[in-house]
Parts: sequence; structure tokens; C-alpha cells
Amino acid sequence: MTLSCFDLGERMLSVAEAGERLATLIEGPLPVERVALAALHGRVLAEDFVSPIDVPQNTNAAMDGIALAWPEPDARPAAWRLVGEVLAGARRGEGVAAGECVRITTGAPLPPGADTVIMREQLIEPLEASRGERVAIDRPERIRRGQHVRRAGEDIPRGRRVLDAGTRLGAAELGLLASLGLAEARVHRRPRVALFSTGDEVIAPGRPLPPAGIYDANRHTLVGLLAEQGAEAIDLGILPDDRQAMEAALREAADRADMVITSGGVSVGQADFTRAALETVGRLAFWRIAIRPGRPLACGLLGERGVPFLGLPGNPVAVMVTFLQFVAPLLARLQGRGAVAPRRLTAVADEALNSRQGRTDFLRGVFHAADDGRLHVRSTGAQGSGILSSMAAANCLIELADDREGAAPGETVSIHPLHRLP
Repeated sequence: MTLSCFDLGERMLSVAEAGERLATLIEGPLPVERVALAALHGRVLAEDFVSPIDVPQNTNAAMDGIALAWPEPDARPAAWRLVGEVLAGARRGEGVAAGECVRITTGAPLPPGADTVIMREQLIEPLEASRGERVAIDRPERIRRGQHVRRAGEDIPRGRRVLDAGTRLGAAELGLLASLGLAEARVHRRPRVALFSTGDEVIAPGRPLPPAGIYDANRHTLVGLLAEQGAEAIDLGILPDDRQAMEAALREAADRADMVITSGGVSVGQADFTRAALETVGRLAFWRIAIRPGRPLACGLLGERGVPFLGLPGNPVAVMVTFLQFVAPLLARLQGRGAVAPRRLTAVADEALNSRQGRTDFLRGVFHAADDGRLHVRSTGAQGSGILSSMAAANCLIELADDREGAAPGETVSIHPLHRLP
């Protein structure tokens, strides 16, 4: 496959152009599999889902009370003869004649002939009536034909498309599918993403930190980001500064994964062993992107299967920003979701925000809804790309596009809400 992303040379790319070129790394969504309803959360539908039934299945009572057949338009009898009852989960085959009623509970199907429900609060001593006795109605002039009735199929009629292919299934969608009797669904396989860290100075958390060492934050950040995007992480750990170890890890990753991600260790300047190993196992392109944080990025294909590879920057914040801007859309495409752009909202800047024309800046920010209903946003403070605490403090990224030089207090800016567990 010829990829235009390999023909870009060293020129600076805009964020939009980088995203468009990266999309060419993905030929199409992953294969389809059948998955049980209990395991569908977060998965992406591979086909449209059409309702096999009416919801509700029967015309039924929306209130506890009595069900009756409404008389002629101007007649409003004050009492009705009780001829039976219908409980939820049961049916009454015998019809209701004029002047008759049945006790009914919420959700119970209306018997033949019945078209109106009068709730028990509108009845005079409703619980004391016995079969054959007449049930009195309080203020019959307030009754309307068809009240408190849920019609069969009024929520979802049989044959309606209720969910589109490409829908990611959350709690509401699972409830909807369950209400239609679904036991399983056809979804795209989860992307398997291999990742590893490199460097003799990188230390796994839990071990003593050497004087020149750093703890491996990026790999664990990426594991969390992958889970949020519906992918499965293949954690290959930390590799030493050894070309043979790197080549072996890349070959293993290309055999096992649908995508490979690393952070740091890929030079865009003088070639080093990491870049050499990458070019031995695959075909690599190196880009400069007009973005802060996260300007250098490597991409390409690995192994005989042409597995997409992305080498992200090494600074922790740059890893998160470039993942959300460039990797997340690719994972969405692998799952059959098409082009999924980062979610954007508009907010009012509460302070001056610095940027530079010609590049897109992503600042860590905190947004909130003001009393007037508008969103307002401020930065988290220092914006160095190594200040990971600023990402933990943020609930959004503030996007300052490449055509503006910062934002003054009171100006509107675009924000990207970040996923946050409550």
C-alpha cells in the first residue's frame, strides 16, 4: 500500500493535515464477532439494529386504577360496573362492554374494548368495590378519552432502526437492546495495541529510583487512555537501550497487535539505535507538527501485515495530547466508528491565555458553568509539557488554533472536555 504520509518530508504539518494523513494508515475496521449482551459495554456495533418487536408490546395501563371503554363523545358516566381485574404480566381475553370496567395495574395490557384508564386517585373508595358493584368516579368531567394509556409500539415500533452501525454501546444503549430481547450483537473486535517504554533510565513504579532514573509514567498513562477508547493494551514493559531487544519487541508487537505505540526514544534528528530498529522492522515517516505540546511524531507500518505504528513524544503531557488528537481517531476507525473528531465546546476565557500564531496550542484548563449558563474556563497554571500534575488538575484542553495569538479575558475559545471518573 502506498501511503501519502511517507511523502511529506520534513515540512511542518498542521494538526488537521496530520490527522488526515494518519487516517491513511487504517485500511478499514477490524473483523466482526458476536458478543453476549453482558459483555457489550463499550463495544461498537458492526451493523444497524432493527427492532424485532413493538415497544411496548401491548397497549397497556400507565397508572393503577380502572380500565374502561370510553362512551359516546359527550357522555361521562359517574359510575361503572366492575367486571374483573387485570394484573401486570397477565392478559384478559374477555372484552369490556359499555358501562363496564376492570381493575388494572400499571403495565397490564388493556382488555379488548378498553381505551381509557382512570387512576385510583380519581375513584371514590376504589378498593371497597366488589365484582358486579359500581365504581364511582370523582369529577367525571375531568376525564379524557385515551388518558393514562401507553399504546403498543409508541416508544419503538416493530421494524424501526433503533441503533446505527458504528454506535458505541453505553449503559443506555445496553438497556435499549435488552428491552428488545437481544441476547448478543455483532460488534467489531477490540483493537489490540502493543506498547512499551525504552531506556536504561526508565524505572518501573515500585522499585527504588536511581539517582539518574525516572519512573515510567507514560506507559501507564497510555494503558488508561487505551481502555477509555475501547482498546486492549498489550503491555510489553520496559526495554533496555539495546537495538536487538528493540527489534525483537517490534517484531513481536507486529505479530500480536493491530497497532503499536511508543513514547519518546525516536529521534527526528541524528539517527539513533531506536530509529534504526524501527526502520529495520518497518517503514517509518517522521513528522513535525505545528502543535504544542507534542511537535515531533513518528508514524508508519511494521511487519509483513503493515501494522500501524505511532511514536509519540516523550514528555508526559505531550503523550496525552497527541494520543487524544491523533491516536484516538485511529482507534475509532478500527472499531468501525468512522471519523470521530475530539469533542469541542465553547467557553469564555476568564484570564489571558498565551499562544503563538502558526501553531495550535493545547493548554490544560478547568471549565465550569457560570450562573448565566455559559461555560467559563481558566488554565491550570504552568503549561510545561513535563508537568503531568497539570493534566490531573484539568478537566479540559483549551484549543488555541494556529490563526490566533492567544485569547484575552472575555473572548471565547474552544475546549475539549477530558474523560474524568466521578
